[in-house]
Amino acid sequence: MGRERMINGSGCSLVLVVLILSFVFVESIQVDTKYENGVKTDVFLSPKVELEPGLVSNKNYYNIDFPRGHIGIKQFYAELVDEAGNSVPLHETYIHHYVIVKYYQRKGVEEINNRRDLGFEEPDVIVGKNSGICEQGLVQYFGLGSETRRTDSHIPDPYGIEVGNPVDTPLGYEERWMLIVHAIDTRYVVDKIQCTECRCDLYNVTVNEYGKPLTDGYIGGLACCYDGMRCRLKEGVHGGKRNLFLRYTVKYLEWDASILPVKIYIIDVTDTWKWLNQSAGLSSSHHCLVEYSVQPSSAENDLGCVDAKKLSVRFPVSGDVIYSVGHQHAAGHGLTLSHEDGREICSSIPIYGEGEEAGNEAGYVVGMSSCYPQPGSVKIAEGEMLTLFSNYSCTKGHPGVMGFVYLLIADSNSQSGSLAVHEKVLVPKAILGVAIFGIAVMVVIAVVIQKRNKAEDGYESIHM
Repeated sequence: MGRERMINGSGCSLVLVVLILSFVFVESIQVDTKYENGVKTDVFLSPKVELEPGLVSNKNYYNIDFPRGHIGIKQFYAELVDEAGNSVPLHETYIHHYVIVKYYQRKGVEEINNRRDLGFEEPDVIVGKNSGICEQGLVQYFGLGSETRRTDSHIPDPYGIEVGNPVDTPLGYEERWMLIVHAIDTRYVVDKIQCTECRCDLYNVTVNEYGKPLTDGYIGGLACCYDGMRCRLKEGVHGGKRNLFLRYTVKYLEWDASILPVKIYIIDVTDTWKWLNQSAGLSSSHHCLVEYSVQPSSAENDLGCVDAKKLSVRFPVSGDVIYSVGHQHAAGHGLTLSHEDGREICSSIPIYGEGEEAGNEAGYVVGMSSCYPQPGSVKIAEGEMLTLFSNYSCTKGHPGVMGFVYLLIADSNSQSGSLAVHEKVLVPKAILGVAIFGIAVMVVIAVVIQKRNKAEDGYESIHM
């Protein structure tokens, strides 16, 4: 325990807000829709992701297709597919992560520009963050990585994630959604796993995307595999370009009194939180570094070595835990979130593949186990000190690893007007074709926000 090494000097916070570079205004496509037992299922395709062997794609896409109106989201699912709609295996293209970020754009304005120089005090675009607890990263509503295909993400009845409520939209703005995807084409690279760990030597990177030198000792992570970088290829090997797409499925209900809202919280094991004013009770500041490095064991052939990184943090609100799941990279041994008295809230364990086909790729994390406690059975108290452990194998070193937990929290006092049960809908994979051509580039991450201004009413400004 405590054998971790956090990387905080690379200027790399997977913020999921970045909104600073590589922004493209393009339309995604809706390719399928179904309606059954009150649940509507929409399937969309992102703009195309143009890749070639070794190349990293990392771009932001604003105003993507997403269900509109006042709705309750029951599930979000996504995966990378090719032009024929076939699932792309991780050993060909590794999806480091994708995220979906909600934002509000000023009506009548299409070009993102805060325009304070023209006398506008309010920004043109405001980020609609999740409920916390990170202040400088991980603001997304939805997002996973290589585990996306085999991680259960449905939200049980009668709960849902409320979006599109006009009351929550700042006056003069409209709700929109942005897609960020980080994809690495690992065909013909010298070492697939080390390329997915973003090791700087394999990308021949010594400066970050802003041209600043990497921090001493930084050997791998987000600062070395940004958009346009290329992992080292085997000699004499050349591969062709290909277009991929993120196919994302959203299941939702029209909002009504039968749905109980849940709030999204993310706890990051790298959070360097601190009290702002001890006498003020729960006033605290959270700085989530997002990634850290696992150092190798000093003992030779220490096959049982486990690096356990620990975070103890006060939770800001009270409520019932409805759903929880962790996020880790390869070599992860699982995350455990516990109450102040040591009782377990959720243990989320990686699922490793054993074959070649998409969803079962050997050596990769292809899923994370999810926790669905009986509603009302797991409660968190306001101000309770929670403990998160992120465990990784340390037989070898692993740079750029992650360890965070998603939580869906419901108000313990909320009651549903109707406990109607809505059945889940299974949507067949659409075969996509030529109609997809012509959509502009897709995918991305969020990289580095070194300074952020906070807008009024608890929203976060997007600065270009």
